[in-house]
Amino acid sequence: MFAVLKTGGKQYKVQAGDILRIEKLAADAGETIQFDEVLMLGGDTPVVGAPLVDGAAVKAEVIDQIKGEKLIHFVKRRRKHSSKRTKGHRQKLTLIKITEILASGATKVAPKAAAKAAPKAAPAAAAGSDDLTQLTGVGPAAAKKLNEAGLTSFAQIAALSEDDIAGIDAVKVKPEWVEQAKDLAKG
Repeated sequence: MFAVLKTGGKQYKVQAGDILRIEKLAADAGETIQFDEVLMLGGDTPVVGAPLVDGAAVKAEVIDQIKGEKLIHFVKRRRKHSSKRTKGHRQKLTLIKITEILASGATKVAPKAAAKAAPKAAPAAAAGSDDLTQLTGVGPAAAKKLNEAGLTSFAQIAALSEDDIAGIDAVKVKPEWVEQAKDLAKG
């Protein structure tokens, strides 16, 4: 039995026991990964997906993270005052071994790459906190530092005194932030 799977923008025809060099995946050596994008299953009764075969998957074990062969890009311009330029590149690859092909009953597993690409939650996502970036001059980095200092709401910033402002080392709190926080705390 063989399968045609899609990963890294390329398609591969694989069988159990095959060793492949594919585009780099976020996995360590020894981990088991699952490819859910199966385009075709071959064997006694071939199944072609439209575009994917439902429930089919290919399991593989990561052998190593490697680099491809060196590619050299050389540019030379002829004539007087010409120039030359040489650039090199080695593509990062993942070496995997196909362990099994599942025709049906594959469990849906979220790949690590998709989990890393998911947007992170806002630092002020805790209950009872305000969006401190509404204050003029407070960006995401300053809002994060204010949250780490324990200031998560407009009311807390509005209640700061001159001594409290001087005691905050994480970020320099400006007096106009206190005035704006008083207005925003009122609603």
